[in-house]
Amino acid sequence: MDPVVRSFLKASLVWLSLGVTLGVAMGVHPAWTIYRPVHEHMNLLGFVSMMIFGVAYHVIPRFSGHPLWRRQVAIWHAWLANAGLALMAIGFVVRVQSSVAPLVGGALLGLGGCLSAIGAYLFAYNIWRTIDASVAVLDLRRAGGRAQAKSA
Repeated sequence: MDPVVRSFLKASLVWLSLGVTLGVAMGVHPAWTIYRPVHEHMNLLGFVSMMIFGVAYHVIPRFSGHPLWRRQVAIWHAWLANAGLALMAIGFVVRVQSSVAPLVGGALLGLGGCLSAIGAYLFAYNIWRTIDASVAVLDLRRAGGRAQAKSA
């Protein structure tokens, strides 16, 4: 398995574990429901999205019959997505802690959200180009077949 795929799948499992742990803690200590946004983001952006990214990076090139457009873009995506989500989680926690913290928490949340969004845009572009490359190869094959038929 490609290390980029493995990193997304393992990150997904880490975020799942963190999200479930926080969910259990909120159940035991109802006052901790103020951290619900952290729990939701850990599970949805962390577990679900990272799993989708990892599976897509593994499956799309195989289904398209063409290698991933840029592996380095996928590596950047992994770093940005995980760092962004970590900053978002910290921002959500800091934002509810004191009177000064909402500004700091909001800044961390905004920065983390931007990093996560950039990572998602990189993913979409990388997969799009991978799919387009396979279509371009098919178009060339079809065009080559027509050219051969015309010259015969």
